[in-house]
Amino acid sequence: MTVTIVGSQLGDEGKGALVDIWGGDSDVVVRYQGGDNAGHTVVQDGTEYKLSLVPSGAVRGKVGVLGNGCVINPETLFEELDTLREQGLEPDVRLARRAHVILPYHRVLDGIEEEVKSDDDLAAGTTGRGIGPTYEDKAGRRGVRVGDLLDPDVLRDRLEYAVPQKRALAEEVYGLDVENSEHADAFDVEHLFETYREYGERLKSESMTVNAGEFLSNKHADGEELLFEGAQGTSIDIDHGIYPYVTSSNPTAGGAAVGTGVAPTVVGSGEVVGIVKAYLSRVGTGPLPTELDGTDSEEELADFIREKGGEFGTVTGRPRRIGWLDMPMLRHAARANGFTGIAVNHIDVLAGLEEINVGHAYELDGEELLTMPATTERWGECEPVLRSFEPWDDVDWAAVAEEGYDAIPANAREYLDYISSEVGAPIYAVGIGPGRDETVVLDNPFEK
Repeated sequence: MTVTIVGSQLGDEGKGALVDIWGGDSDVVVRYQGGDNAGHTVVQDGTEYKLSLVPSGAVRGKVGVLGNGCVINPETLFEELDTLREQGLEPDVRLARRAHVILPYHRVLDGIEEEVKSDDDLAAGTTGRGIGPTYEDKAGRRGVRVGDLLDPDVLRDRLEYAVPQKRALAEEVYGLDVENSEHADAFDVEHLFETYREYGERLKSESMTVNAGEFLSNKHADGEELLFEGAQGTSIDIDHGIYPYVTSSNPTAGGAAVGTGVAPTVVGSGEVVGIVKAYLSRVGTGPLPTELDGTDSEEELADFIREKGGEFGTVTGRPRRIGWLDMPMLRHAARANGFTGIAVNHIDVLAGLEEINVGHAYELDGEELLTMPATTERWGECEPVLRSFEPWDDVDWAAVAEEGYDAIPANAREYLDYISSEVGAPIYAVGIGPGRDETVVLDNPFEK
């Protein structure tokens, strides 16, 4: 069995909690795209683990794999692993040798390019962690891969080819005085070679690298359960999202095959679970039709939801923008991913409000649309067609977690039924808090 966990909106849906819960029934948890720009917060036994790169299953003692579709900053990886060990865990993490490596010059260029784009309102709101430039080099066939770190001769060749180009870009296009800047080491071949050669030695000494497709396919053939973990969300997928305000990889379910080397027929024969936040949030720029940012009362409501829901980026700490649930976005996600089930998080955050709305459809040029237009410009012209729901009271959510789904307030269950009906998939779980014991589980996808 394989289970693929997918964000159905703009990221920040609370995927980590479900990966943590269902990861207990898996043998291997695999990240298939993204880098250390993806934040997961997992709470276990009252301890909070903030993960930006390590697969969430590591908290449950599972084998974690960073697939070939990931871009990996070794510095972040080792810092995170060392921190988890200080917290008493012994994470077993393997890296795909075909995964690409984030280097310091990627991070420098990411910041510069984002600043330039902001002048033309094209900034994607990146975390500045070098994700996009690393994927650019991957597509341009000038990247450094994890396997290259294991061979000093190959590593030197790759750096001697790429670094002069990056230095020229920084100096001649963006006007950075590299030699006299704080970023000089980021463009120094010898410094980079020695630093990343040492990373390669640690990877080799700890036997952390694998041929991911072969490794995972063998695990599957041996009857082991695989859980694929996507970062970010469907609407910031590079191919299916609100381009150019997107990430640089494919968070959608199709990315699970491409980003791991496991066959599409294997992924497609398993479960695909869409994670839904009961409202909308995002870090970054771009249109957001259901955003609460108009009147003073809307902004006050957004502040309330932001504070109650802890809507601040796990990686960056940036406050997230807040909006009502966007149903055309969810219908788009259901079609693009083929959800076999969904999990809805944060219904407790909406408890106690005087009004609850949903963007049921869009109005565009006098027509009603039930899904997202193909271009972001047209999406930005959409006006939400709101549908109101009866609010529900704030209750003892700990008691609800113990008693189960029927203890969820009736009006909240009507809201959940609506979401399930509109996306055409049953509800597998409902999140009513950040902890593992604060999720009401109706079905386990590994038992379907």
